[in-house]
Amino acid sequence: MNLAPLSPDDTTVVLVDYAVGFANLLRSHDLREHIANVAGLARTATAYGSGLVVTNGEASKPSGPLYPELLEVIGDRPVIERTTAFNSFLDPAFAEAVRATGRRRLVIGGIATDGCVLQTALGALREGYEAYVVVDATASLSREAHDAAVQRMAMSGVVPVTWWSLAAEFQLEPRFADAPYRAQLMSEFQPAMTMAGRTFFAGVRQGRLAPATA
Repeated sequence: MNLAPLSPDDTTVVLVDYAVGFANLLRSHDLREHIANVAGLARTATAYGSGLVVTNGEASKPSGPLYPELLEVIGDRPVIERTTAFNSFLDPAFAEAVRATGRRRLVIGGIATDGCVLQTALGALREGYEAYVVVDATASLSREAHDAAVQRMAMSGVVPVTWWSLAAEFQLEPRFADAPYRAQLMSEFQPAMTMAGRTFFAGVRQGRLAPATA
C-alpha cells in the first residue's frame, strides 16, 4: 500500500451512480447520513481541487438522475452517462475522463457497493490505478452485501477510506495549512463534531467569565 498521504494533486474522486431511484433501496446505511456523506465527499473534491469524475446510468431509466444534493455541489461539471454494465471502465467516455485528469490514485464512492462500485474498483486495478473505496459514502441493499463487497475489494488491493479522512489528508498539503476548507466541511457535513467544538469553546468562555476565587 502506498503510505504517502492522498493529495489533490495525485487523486481523482470518482462518483458512481448516485441515482435517486436507488436511494430508497439502500439498507446498509441511514439514508440521511449517507446523502450528507456523499455531498461531503463531492465538496472535498471541489474545495481542494482534486480530480473529479462523475458518472451515472441513463437518467431516463427508472434509476433516474443524480441526488439533487450532489448536483448542487458539483454545479455544471459534466456527468458521464453510461450505457454499459457495472464496470464503469468499460465505457470509453468514462475511461477517457479518468485518464484526462492525469492522476493515478482513484477514490471511489457510489451505489451499490456490491455492484457498480465493486466492479469499477476492480476495473481500476486492472487499468493500473491505485484504488480506494469511500466506505461511508457507499451503500448497498443490506449491510451484509456492503461489508462483503468491501472485504472483497480490500483483499484485491483496494484501500478502504472515509470521506472525512480524505479531507484530513488533503488538508496536510502545505498550501492548505491555513485554509478554512476542513472547518467548513465540518460545519456543513459533520454536525456532531461541530457541536462538540461549540461545547468546548463555550466551556472555555465560561471559564474566562467565572469570578476568580481565593
